Amino acid sequence: MDLQTPCNACMLINRNPASPKLSFSRNNISMPKYRCKTVSELQSTASVNGGASPSPVPSHKITVHDRQRDVVHEFYVPEDQYILHTAEDQDIKLPFACRHGCCTSCAVRIKSGELKQPEALGISAELKSKGYALLCVGFPSSDLEVETQDEDEVYWLQFGRYFARGPIERDDYALELAMGDE
Repeated sequence: MDLQTPCNACMLINRNPASPKLSFSRNNISMPKYRCKTVSELQSTASVNGGASPSPVPSHKITVHDRQRDVVHEFYVPEDQYILHTAEDQDIKLPFACRHGCCTSCAVRIKSGELKQPEALGISAELKSKGYALLCVGFPSSDLEVETQDEDEVYWLQFGRYFARGPIERDDYALELAMGDE
């Protein structure tokens, strides 16, 4: 059974440090599955608890042109949610690998709109300025239209100038030193 942990937004809003309760039966253990609450659920929870209704977090329409699968996805993402995670919650399959903003598997090129990606370590500032972004750590700031990129293309754009100097000459002496041969 897949047990998901609550997202940061749910942890902040719920502020419930209690761990989930386990229910036992004779032959198995059932564990609850966390699910992020929708804006309307959060508003109704706040009004039931007697608190002031929180202002709803704005959501933005995200359009992803998935070049590899030749399909277009459209979905809505709140400003405080990662685009990739929200897509997955809606059973939309997008490319990804590390989920931490360190690789370029989920790289996209922005066609229109804006997003924030303060944790995107896998994309250089130069590529960000050219409109590249990572969906796994991207928060929408407006309606957004993006196109998936081939990971190798993005990697080449980012590092190709370092490898484009031609083949590396073999240095047998350095190789012998590295291997410990004399």
